[in-house]
Amino acid sequence: MRPTSAAAWIAATAATALLVTGCGSTGQDGTPKKAAPGVDGQDIGARPLADLRQGGTLRLAIDQWITQYNVNDVDGQQGDAQEIIKTVMPDLFDSDAQGTPHANPDFLVSAKVVSTSPQVIEYDLNPKAKWSDGKPLSWHDFRAQWQALNGSDPAYEAADPSGYDQIADVGQGSGPHAVKVTFKAPYADWQRLFDPLYPARYYDSPAKFLKSWAEKVPVSGNAFKIGGTDKTAQTITLVPDPRWWGRKPKLDSIVYRVLDTSARPDAYLDKEIDYTSALLPEDYQRLAKAPDTDIRRGARWDEVHITLNGGRGALKDLRVRQAVQHAVDRQGIDEAFAKDLSFQLKPLDNHFFMPNQKGYKDTSGGYADYDVAAAKKLLAAAGWKDAGAGKPRTKGGRQLTLDYVLSAGSTSAQTDQAQLVQQQLAQVGIKVELKKVPANDYFNQFVNRGNFDLTSFRNVDAVYPSMLTPVFVQPRGRNLFQNFGSVGSPKIDALLKKAGETTDHAKASDLYNQADTEIWRLAHSIELYQRPEILAVRSGLANFGAEGLADVDYTKVGWVKK
Repeated sequence: MRPTSAAAWIAATAATALLVTGCGSTGQDGTPKKAAPGVDGQDIGARPLADLRQGGTLRLAIDQWITQYNVNDVDGQQGDAQEIIKTVMPDLFDSDAQGTPHANPDFLVSAKVVSTSPQVIEYDLNPKAKWSDGKPLSWHDFRAQWQALNGSDPAYEAADPSGYDQIADVGQGSGPHAVKVTFKAPYADWQRLFDPLYPARYYDSPAKFLKSWAEKVPVSGNAFKIGGTDKTAQTITLVPDPRWWGRKPKLDSIVYRVLDTSARPDAYLDKEIDYTSALLPEDYQRLAKAPDTDIRRGARWDEVHITLNGGRGALKDLRVRQAVQHAVDRQGIDEAFAKDLSFQLKPLDNHFFMPNQKGYKDTSGGYADYDVAAAKKLLAAAGWKDAGAGKPRTKGGRQLTLDYVLSAGSTSAQTDQAQLVQQQLAQVGIKVELKKVPANDYFNQFVNRGNFDLTSFRNVDAVYPSMLTPVFVQPRGRNLFQNFGSVGSPKIDALLKKAGETTDHAKASDLYNQADTEIWRLAHSIELYQRPEILAVRSGLANFGAEGLADVDYTKVGWVKK
């Protein structure tokens, strides 16, 4: 199970690790730092299925109890929910180590563009593919999902209408198991739509869309199904579905347990879970020496940032948000932590592309440069008066105060990051109050509702740049999509729409980077670093670990024969 994050397949997992970048060439033990893996870097302990025994349990940790299994609702965007759903619902496309999507033959005989003007996609469904209630997958499921997610009915409160809003019609294809999807305008990343697929009978009204998947999965359609949940013990158990038509899974069960990030190294060492992050130096030192443990490394699409909420309080003023950007010393934070890492990392100056991806360039335009004088000048221009060294600025009798919301399950490194930001902003007259909230409420009650001034979390696995569209488009009424800080503009919306319609990769990348320049100017969020994928995994666990840009195939995950 790979923790995921908040932007469109980026699920949202709580602000995780330590701020790091490639300063210095040796780790704390004096040995040379290892180079970061390439764009297709992964380490999953790959073994042929013949080497694996039948049976066994895989035990994994998750950040919070899953309250919503509809990943197209904002509360279902939490990364653990997304990973579980991809394991129990029809998963039409899977990415390889380079992030390239391929049709999953368990669900699709083929999926291809049959016309370019207009763009028409025909999906030929595997005739064996059925829902757990025995009904076959059909074009009706595609049509209901399109109607729920295209934005035409705001009652659905879809987390991400992008792509679906460019479809003109969905209907029966040329054969009994075929689906025909016709677009109004070309859509480059069409493979990311309808993946995962949901059944029409639990998706064809706003009430069903919002309520049918609350803490349950009424109908599944994959190799595994939910075998049981225990809210008291905070565990969710997946078991093989006897109706499954594909390759039989090796595992007897997958057990997910809610566990604070800070508690996971000890849980791993006590053999309560079978993998955990080994990124933090203090964790790495303990975990790397543990018996029967592999340290597996990969190059995942994984970024950590600080979101600024432009929808409330002082941060509604662009000048204040820009001042915050200038007051946060990204390089200083990096240098404070990176000296103990065993991994070479690069600073992150782009919201859409990782440094090891084609299309990456520095789009920050100087807006994220550490510049205390510029920050003070912007705050003064916004009417916030200097009250003297160490004191918050004031305006109309009010102090300039922001809250920084953290999960109570945060690691010490996450808290350290918040405290450093608190110290840095104090230097320009901004008082920051750290606010820890229950882990189960962090996303559902705070991040997803825009109930914060500052917060930090990860966006992960955005192998399609268009997956980030809902993070940066302007909210519509109560629906924030995934733009939790409500910072956007018509210019950004237009550029992202045009990029999504552009099938030439280089031209599309240029449009995303043009949009990113505006995103930095508006101080939507402060990019910090690309988080490395360094995991401690049980040595006998095969075909699982640091996946990089690839998806996990849980039918191939299992324990090596002894």
